[in-house]
Amino acid sequence: MPTTLELLLIAATFLVAGGVKGVIGMGMPTVSLALLTATLGLQPAMALLLAPTLITNVWQALVGGYLQRIMRRLWPFLLASVVTVWLGVGILARVEVRWLSGLLGALIAFYALAGLCHLGLDRLVGRGRHAAPINGALTGLLTGMTGSSVFPGVPYLQSLGLPREMLIQAMGVLFVVTTLALGSALGGQRLLSVELGLLSLGAVLPALVGMRLGQWLRGRLSESTFRRAFLSGLLAMGGYLLVRALAG
Repeated sequence: MPTTLELLLIAATFLVAGGVKGVIGMGMPTVSLALLTATLGLQPAMALLLAPTLITNVWQALVGGYLQRIMRRLWPFLLASVVTVWLGVGILARVEVRWLSGLLGALIAFYALAGLCHLGLDRLVGRGRHAAPINGALTGLLTGMTGSSVFPGVPYLQSLGLPREMLIQAMGVLFVVTTLALGSALGGQRLLSVELGLLSLGAVLPALVGMRLGQWLRGRLSESTFRRAFLSGLLAMGGYLLVRALAG
């Protein structure tokens, strides 16, 4: 059974992560993964984010009026993402976890640096004939290994030049399908216990409360200033995870 301190830590993590999503519209899985991996470990962190990530993204995936267009256009990308999640979780079950925690740290730090330095990751993912399945396969593989579906999935979607509302809905679809695949694959590898599943469901409430607070704060904060602070925090946390993994 988790201790009271661990329960408070989980609740506070999803309150903060939900608040970030409420302000800027994304970032909850990344924030919760970074904080929980640093405190509880990678595998529990991946299991705990399942229910909050799924529930907070279902609405984003279904609302917007573009779902049919998204599925017609992006099905090779989404299918590849779902299939390779299983391969990634297979690696997670067999590789020393600290190296995958370090990989997560490197991905988070790279994503944060790219945002702070305006590197334009969408230019790095390619737009050729095979870009969709390649980027989908890499996204699914990294999701299964680290729990993060951000890279290269989000930059690839940004590279397509979708209308803003369609892009937001497409990101919601990506996060929903990869989260469902991740939950199924973790269960298949016996990395998702009943206890972790219940804790994940319990984390939905603080995540939703955090989102509501974030939405309330959105009109009272400078989004650009908040985004810089958010990315700076991610950079520090990603660097910490990477250094800790290398230090053993």
